[in-house]
Amino acid sequence: MPTPAHCPDSLTRLRAAVAACVVLVLLLTMAPAQALDLLRLDAQRSEQGILLNFETRFDLPPSVEDALQRGVALHFLAEAVLMRSRWYWRDRELAHATRTWRIAYQPLTFSYKVSQGGLSQTYRSLGEALRALQRFSQWRIADPVPAEDDRHYIEFAYRLDTEQLPRPLQIGIGSQPEWTLRVARTFALPD
Repeated sequence: MPTPAHCPDSLTRLRAAVAACVVLVLLLTMAPAQALDLLRLDAQRSEQGILLNFETRFDLPPSVEDALQRGVALHFLAEAVLMRSRWYWRDRELAHATRTWRIAYQPLTFSYKVSQGGLSQTYRSLGEALRALQRFSQWRIADPVPAEDDRHYIEFAYRLDTEQLPRPLQIGIGSQPEWTLRVARTFALPD
C-alpha cells in the first residue's frame, strides 16, 4: 500500500481538503458585522447655539429583534461632545450632550412605542418605529461659540445602549457581536 509520501497527488489533495475545512470552520464561527450606517452628520452655528443634525440607517439583527418581540425594551443613545483643540495641553471639552430613545413592543396592540424624554409615539410596524429613532434635526448641543475661532470639533457617537438591558441579558450577550450596533465620527465645526 503506497504511503502519502510516495503519492504527491494524494498529499496535495489532503492538504487542500484540510485547508478547505479550516476556512469553512472560520467562516461558520465568524458572525457577520452589523452595519450601522451614518447617512448624514452636520452641525451649524446659530443664535441659539450649536445645532446638530444626523441620520443613520440600520436593521436590527435577528437576535436583537427577537429580544424586542419578547418584551425587552431597547435603548439607543446619541452623544455629542464639543471640543476645542489646544496645542499646549489636552483638548478641552466645552459641552457634552446626550439623547436617549427607548423602543418597546406592545403585544396587546401589536405596535411599537418609541419614547424620547417625556414624549412617546406609537407605530404600527418596526420599520416605522426604527425610522423615528434613526434621525434627529436641530439638536442643540452647546451654547454659541465665536466663529472666528476654528479650533472646535465635534465627537459624535450613536449606539445601541446595552447597559440599559436587564442584567441577565447583559451577561448573556457579552460575546455576541450582533448586539454591537454603533457608529462614531469626529468632524470640524464649520464657520
